[in-house]
Amino acid sequence: MKTFRLVILSFVMLLCQSARGQESTSVFNFLNLPTSAHTTALGGRNISLIEDDASLIFQNPALLASVSDNSLNLNFMTYMRGSKTGSASFSRIAGERGTWGVGVQFVGYGNMKETLETGEELGDVRALDMAISGMYSYSLSERWVGAATGKIIYSKYADYTSCGLAVDLGLNYYDEEHDFSVSAVAANLGGQVKAFGEDHERLPFNLQLGFTKSLGHAPIRFSVTMVDISRWSSKYYYHVSKKPKGGSILMNHFCVGVDIIPTKQFYVAAGFNFRRAYEMKAAGSSHAAGLSAGAGLNIKKFKLGLAYAKYHVSAPTLSVSLSYSL
Repeated sequence: MKTFRLVILSFVMLLCQSARGQESTSVFNFLNLPTSAHTTALGGRNISLIEDDASLIFQNPALLASVSDNSLNLNFMTYMRGSKTGSASFSRIAGERGTWGVGVQFVGYGNMKETLETGEELGDVRALDMAISGMYSYSLSERWVGAATGKIIYSKYADYTSCGLAVDLGLNYYDEEHDFSVSAVAANLGGQVKAFGEDHERLPFNLQLGFTKSLGHAPIRFSVTMVDISRWSSKYYYHVSKKPKGGSILMNHFCVGVDIIPTKQFYVAAGFNFRRAYEMKAAGSSHAAGLSAGAGLNIKKFKLGLAYAKYHVSAPTLSVSLSYSL
């Protein structure tokens, strides 16, 4: 119990320290994209969903404790027009209390024309973001799990490259009897090892809290996730001329989702991301702004998830997740 309390205290102190001095500019923002069809369907943010789904471990490494031994996951998502993003992960149980995993995330932006000021074309250039991760979770008690992820981050835009190192810290409390889960995550603690230019930029640190709760015997489960708790100023996120007022600033830190689970083999999910709704409307697109939906199948060792959302005015986003327990 003493060790458990020490871990909790250290986690809280680190979150408080990391929340200080956060600035508006950041690099490697592709790390904020969802790497799971189920997460995408629930609004794009979820750190508390207890499922045997290896795609969820990118959101919160503490969720590793719920994943079956030798689980392989692949996720693919269309992004902005001409861009694709995906991830892959593998997890394995280590002893009675531990689970480790490895993963990779990438975003490919396709080919772009390089031109001079005169309009003369010099050829094609490519842009790529990638992160390689190692994760470990440990059951602190019957209901508490603590975990960490270490990440090596790499970005290349034409002739410019940058590298970074980051750590995610995750904590989860799960009451199985009442199907109630609460999580806290401090994501992207770290910095650039090599900057694009002379100035080093901050990583997109994200302090999050969330919970998931089922409605008794009804096949319905709600999730609420609160993001960017350490960056409360409206100056960080909102267009100056259309800055939300009062409660709108508070709501833009929330993402809500609901699962309908008629059987253990099938779910339907929907979500609403308040921040994305505001940003999409500010960009001139109100069609389905902030809304997302999806469904999934669980057939023995095989799992399939599909989701729809909109992250950019140029094109909708389709996400596919495949998982298999070896």
